[in-house]
Amino acid sequence: MELYYAHLPQSFHSLKSPISVDSSSTKVSSSTRVEVYEPKNVNGIWEADSSQNTCVSGIIEADRRNKNMFQDNPQDACRGSKKNSQEASKSSDKALRRLAQNREAARKSRLRKKVYVQQLESSRTKLAQLEHELEMTKQQGVSISGHSGGTNLGLSRAMNPGVTAFEMEYGHWVEEQNRQICELRAALQARVSDIELRMLVESGMSHYHHLFHIKSIAAKSDVFFLISGIWKSAAERFFLWIGGSRPSELLKVLTPHLDPLTEQQLVAICNLQQSSQQAEDALSQGLDKLQQTIAEALTADLLGPSANYMGKMTNAMVQLESLVGFVNQADHLRQKTLQQMSKILTIRQAARGLLALGDYFQRLRALSSLWVARPHEPS
Repeated sequence: MELYYAHLPQSFHSLKSPISVDSSSTKVSSSTRVEVYEPKNVNGIWEADSSQNTCVSGIIEADRRNKNMFQDNPQDACRGSKKNSQEASKSSDKALRRLAQNREAARKSRLRKKVYVQQLESSRTKLAQLEHELEMTKQQGVSISGHSGGTNLGLSRAMNPGVTAFEMEYGHWVEEQNRQICELRAALQARVSDIELRMLVESGMSHYHHLFHIKSIAAKSDVFFLISGIWKSAAERFFLWIGGSRPSELLKVLTPHLDPLTEQQLVAICNLQQSSQQAEDALSQGLDKLQQTIAEALTADLLGPSANYMGKMTNAMVQLESLVGFVNQADHLRQKTLQQMSKILTIRQAARGLLALGDYFQRLRALSSLWVARPHEPS
């Protein structure tokens, strides 16, 4: 039996009697008592070695089974390689899409930069024009306030904060409209996508809605100032109708610039023009009736006693309050016409329509400036 000395306890060496060994013989003295130590944990050590050998053999057996499985089923290995190639293809497609998005963003950035440069160039010339128009407007206001019939109007403009605020707001509105016209022209020339064009169209529509809003506020402050059109240029006042332009006349101006139009669009625009004309006629008749009512209230007993003078003036003041409603209804008709046209037209047609409308008003203001600056013959 083979002994493992490394695991033998220290008591193994402590014997009650030493072992006597004769060098000449191999006999052990019978009188000597020897106790042999048998370790109790040897079997445990063998069992541990046995369990370790079992685990190693199990791992080797699993590896052999996996190798046999891949050898027996080469399709599984192919599927794994195909999966890896698909993942690599997806990552490359994602990178290509990201590059395409970056190129598109760079293109849009260049387009915005180009539009901005064009705006700066056009604003330089428009600034001098606006300053000239503002100076002419101030001169016209002074000349009107110098006449006897316009003294109250001049004082009203000078002392009414609502009118002053409207004049400043309208000046900013004209500047913003010029900027939007430049953007629309550049976008149409660059043939941008419909999504970008839709954003510009919606911005232009909301800009006109803002004009109607500030006009409604100014009408409450001084409706005579608003309805007289003194805040507009001279050529624009020539086409004035209840504080603005006639929607039916604007449709006649814009329709030729919207080609090509389908037959359905032409019918819809024609119907819109007729309905706008009918609404304009109704408002004009109501305004004429209001003028007649106020005139009759003021001229009643004109040469008679003036006992009821203040009562007649009070009645006329009540009638004049309805004039604000006429201005608001006229602006509502103009706003509704713009909304209906945007529904009839495509995005690109609506963009061309807004561009034509802005150019039309710009040319009216330029015509006014040329008319004021024309050489006068000596009197």
